[in-house]
Amino acid sequence: MDLSPLIFAENLTRIYPLGPVGVVALRDVTFSISSGEFVLLKGNSGSGKSTLLALLGGLDRPTSGRLHVAGVDVTALTERELTQYRRRVVGIVFQSFHLLPTLTVLENVCLPALLAGASYESTQAKALHWLKWLDMLDRRHHLPGELSGGEAQRTAVARALINDPLVILADEPTGNLDTRNGARVVDILGSLHRDHGRTIVMATHSPIADEVATRHLCLRDGTIVDDRCLSL
Repeated sequence: MDLSPLIFAENLTRIYPLGPVGVVALRDVTFSISSGEFVLLKGNSGSGKSTLLALLGGLDRPTSGRLHVAGVDVTALTERELTQYRRRVVGIVFQSFHLLPTLTVLENVCLPALLAGASYESTQAKALHWLKWLDMLDRRHHLPGELSGGEAQRTAVARALINDPLVILADEPTGNLDTRNGARVVDILGSLHRDHGRTIVMATHSPIADEVATRHLCLRDGTIVDDRCLSL
């Protein structure tokens, strides 16, 4: 049995060039996440949680430090390898949905798998399965502009699942939703973790998922603190 963590970060630092000094978004962040956990990245705006999620998703590169996800040294990947990593290892749910406006719901969900080389038949079957699970099957031929915010985010969740990723990353997934739809998205993520064994890492400043998550990583000023976010 492999007991090594699914995600391991050591002294992870991200400094954005700005003037002679630069802006430190993350500083010497070290943590590990085991397979099957639901981890919240908690912190106020500017705490570094979205930067950390971008590093985990292969959307940005650290200035220094180590980052291993599913046995992959993410910091050593080429741009082409990072593209494959984003398609196969992680699935990402964004606050702003990021659906392509000219594609239908079904086409948006299928696209990552088709780009990864999967067959259309198997991809469509998998997409329909997740859309049915997410109560979106009757909206599959609609364009994103015809969806409510909750429907758009459920489409984004289906898209994140289409390649069977080892890790689902969610960056403020309830930020653009009302309370009811936000709670529904959290319930969906909780069910993916609880009933489907998915590893979830979710960044949020809200307490909406506090009772669903198995662990918190609390950030302040680019570092992980150990006060359980009681003051956030």
